[in-house]
Amino acid sequence: MIMNLTLYIDGDAFPNGLKAILFRAIERFALPTFVISNKRINIGNSNQITYIIVDAGPDEADQRIIEMVKAGDLIITADIPLADSVITKKAYALDHRGKFFSEDNVKYYLSMRNLMQELRDSGMETKGPAAFSQKDAHEFANQLNKFLTEQQRLGINGN
Repeated sequence: MIMNLTLYIDGDAFPNGLKAILFRAIERFALPTFVISNKRINIGNSNQITYIIVDAGPDEADQRIIEMVKAGDLIITADIPLADSVITKKAYALDHRGKFFSEDNVKYYLSMRNLMQELRDSGMETKGPAAFSQKDAHEFANQLNKFLTEQQRLGINGN
């Protein structure tokens, strides 16, 4: 168990290809986990996992995560505004492709997201993200394991 770390999963767009990876990590590190979404998704059955279904609507799951998260927690999300909000609360945010958002990069990603949205809103056709790949799942697994192992080490050493 990693002391003082709760895992939050933004379940509304969570890739099926990551469920087994995430479940193994939850069990291995005995992570208290909340899966928050506006529809039922299943990561797996575990005493560590609590599923919370929120009302349908824009950002309902995000708002619940923001309300619940505390400093040092880890959020799994591809939602850049959500990542920005939890980083301001000193939490960590990891996307589905294994990229950590940080104070140093989240504003850049947010501005790029907003720019692309403005272009789409003005009628310009833009490419979406590349299809989720096995390489993405592998990078996610590596980054998640590296982060959790480091947090466990820090907890054991009392730092």
